[in-house]
Amino acid sequence: MKIIYEDDTELADFEAENKGYRKDVIVEIDGKRYRLYITDITRLQQDFEDEYCNSKFYSQEPNTIIVNSVTREEISFVINELSKGDYFKRLDRNGFDIF
Repeated sequence: MKIIYEDDTELADFEAENKGYRKDVIVEIDGKRYRLYITDITRLQQDFEDEYCNSKFYSQEPNTIIVNSVTREEISFVINELSKGDYFKRLDRNGFDIF
């Protein structure tokens, strides 16, 4: 398994942690790539409230992973834990965002 950050810079890391989300994370397993949307609970709640107030519904990003904080360490820990529980195999079966 390999975790790839499309914007692999310290600035992107800093911005992601402060904004509470990151959408440039790709996990590669056995030649398959999975794009993830990483968010913390505060950002998820803000997005929900904003979208629901404007649209009266909420549609989350595909492959959303909620983490404690949007840091590389936390992202790596959570992805490894999800992988142990066959999360990515379940994505294959459910037809989520694989590219």
